[in-house]
Amino acid sequence: MDSFKGSISSHTAGCTVREAILKINPTDQVTVLPVADGGEGTVSAFHSFPNHQSIKVQVNNPLFEPVEATYVISTEDNCAIMEMSQASGLTLIQNRLAPLQASTYGVGEMIIDALDRGVRHFIMGIGGSATNDGGVGMLQALGYRFLDANKYEIMPGNAGLSMIAEIDLSQADKRLKECQFDIACDVDNPLNGERGSAAVFSPQKGASAADVKAIEANLLHYHQMTKTVIKQADNLYPGAGAAGGLGYAFKTYLEANLQSGIELILRLIHAEDYMKEADLVITGEGKLDFQTAMGKTPIGVAKLAKKYGKKVIAFAGVVDNEAIAVNAKGIDAFFPILDQIRPLEEALSEENTKANLRRTVSQVINLINLWR
Repeated sequence: MDSFKGSISSHTAGCTVREAILKINPTDQVTVLPVADGGEGTVSAFHSFPNHQSIKVQVNNPLFEPVEATYVISTEDNCAIMEMSQASGLTLIQNRLAPLQASTYGVGEMIIDALDRGVRHFIMGIGGSATNDGGVGMLQALGYRFLDANKYEIMPGNAGLSMIAEIDLSQADKRLKECQFDIACDVDNPLNGERGSAAVFSPQKGASAADVKAIEANLLHYHQMTKTVIKQADNLYPGAGAAGGLGYAFKTYLEANLQSGIELILRLIHAEDYMKEADLVITGEGKLDFQTAMGKTPIGVAKLAKKYGKKVIAFAGVVDNEAIAVNAKGIDAFFPILDQIRPLEEALSEENTKANLRRTVSQVINLINLWR
């Protein structure tokens, strides 16, 4: 199960499903695997796994205010599991969106903290960003220098990108050369163009039509200046436009691997081993819609389950008319759990969400039992 955003975590959702099943079929064996697709909730999904240490560190949010970020280190292989939204996420400045000023500096601070702890392998989810700075803030925190015509560091955020006159790679943290970065990225948008970061994503972060044009021009200038120091830089690389261009920074400057978030996470938790033995696979998330069908967590789970011919059921807080598309993507049946029209805050409460999920799962299991 993925998290039900704003309601319950992935782990809580899974445990609630297990509780409902075992109350009806107490001899069933139910394994809970918290999952995520690299967006918000990725780190919390790993809190319940053994051999994972939770780390808290103070970093700067997108507007350079202190915020406590959490990430996880696997004590088995000393790999850090992070999500950029912990430092530079939309929820951190929800009512104060600043598409031209927001910075990813805090993401770099998280990486530095992990480097100081001996980590050299990073898995980074880059969903839920508030930023459009092309990852320059992160790179600055890591020692890269982006200078204006007067040799001063550029101002933070996308607005500063237009001022880049020189890029100095020589001061980057030397430990980065020892690192492997695997980026959980579930969009294939390029940095620039009609499907680029500015055009597609910046309006969600508060950008006006005029802002979108400025953000696009600034990101293009950033790419052109990057080409002067990194010849192979590719602004059209699939995923380069993710998280306001953070995907571009990871790929170009840190030689990261950009890959499907849910597929990466499923490999990390060895989900395939459990799928082979399962009789039924249950997944779900807060809302099933057309975006789900494009490859979010439930579809990633279903794809792996179908590799072994397993039946898949999904539960969601709500579903819309376009959710029917998930049936063609491996989900055999899906069920909304909302019981009645309620005020949003009440509907999203943990108590109500768990009760609704428990009730709906119970009735589906009762239905399945009719044919057992």
